[in-house]
Amino acid sequence: MLQLFDTARGAVVPLEAGPLVTLYSCGITPYDAAHLGHAQVYLTFDILQRRLRDLGHETRCVRNVTDVDDDILRKARELGVHYLDLAAEEIARFDADMAALGLLPVWSEPRATSAIAEILTLIGAVLESGHAYQAGGAVYFDVTTFPPFGEVSHLGPSAMLALAREHGGNPDDPNKRHPLDFVLWQPSLPDEPAWESRWGPGRPGWHIECSALVLRELGETIDVHGGGRDLVFPHHECEAAQSEAVTGQPFVRHWLHVGLVGLGGTKMSKSLGNLVFVGDLVKEWEPTAVRLALLSHHYRPDWSWSPDDLDRAAARLAAWRATAGAPESDDDEGGLRPVRAALDDDLDTPAALASLDAAAAAGHPVVRGAALLGVTL
Repeated sequence: MLQLFDTARGAVVPLEAGPLVTLYSCGITPYDAAHLGHAQVYLTFDILQRRLRDLGHETRCVRNVTDVDDDILRKARELGVHYLDLAAEEIARFDADMAALGLLPVWSEPRATSAIAEILTLIGAVLESGHAYQAGGAVYFDVTTFPPFGEVSHLGPSAMLALAREHGGNPDDPNKRHPLDFVLWQPSLPDEPAWESRWGPGRPGWHIECSALVLRELGETIDVHGGGRDLVFPHHECEAAQSEAVTGQPFVRHWLHVGLVGLGGTKMSKSLGNLVFVGDLVKEWEPTAVRLALLSHHYRPDWSWSPDDLDRAAARLAAWRATAGAPESDDDEGGLRPVRAALDDDLDTPAALASLDAAAAAGHPVVRGAALLGVTL
């Protein structure tokens, strides 16, 4: 049985799902090119989908586009362009990069701005349920009304406050009843987009966008939800709270979070400018080698990128291709059996690659095992 680490339970547990598996991966805010941290997240969901389909499941993976929030509006302001024009340009570049890496097409890639009606309805439902309040022209979720708040991240109040401050949660907002309360609807600045609502013109908060899209695209309870580890709090904690406050149902059966990719020991981030872009790498290297370089790292721990990763990936790819036409081993079905076993063990892609290395070294072809990893030889 396929087993994955679940963030909320803090353990590797079986992924129990029916014939249809629903997945939601938090997508990009399209104001810059995709870097390796993005690629590692979406490649993880790609590998998971490939194994689920190999097991006979149908998968529906939604990857949203956050095309209205503080970051994209700030960047559009700096560039002097319309925020949706900036989004369109970066979405096209992102989609091209992911296609180059061989990612399966997602079932749906909705924009936050496509769900304003659903967002307004959801905010109204949160207010009516008694879990939100209006203050200062904004609508806030009241965390004190939702006792399970914290059960996704398992963080204490001080850690939550620090992360909320780091991610723009503004715990010092005087309109808040509690520092950890978060925005559902906010007034827009004069040069920002605004939509009419019963609480006044404004725009949605970050967290409510994903909840509305999950509920619209996949339903009240989904099988797998995740993204980068930096989204556990506040984003996913807040998503779960506001969604469950309205539906009364578990929001997510399995939380999947991917480690952060660094450069020189520091997390890659747009604010620091220490980014390695997928688009740059695939211009200089075969995209399959870039994919293999990422797969050589397990999805869960943080790790730092090194150009040596690509050298090793290119050598590995050449060794695998050199076995083409050799007789298959009866033991591993062209490398397929050990790859399946490795992926069932919390998507252990390094072990899967090592098993194919061993088969290739013994002179056996690894075409089928490589194909399960999305690698065409």
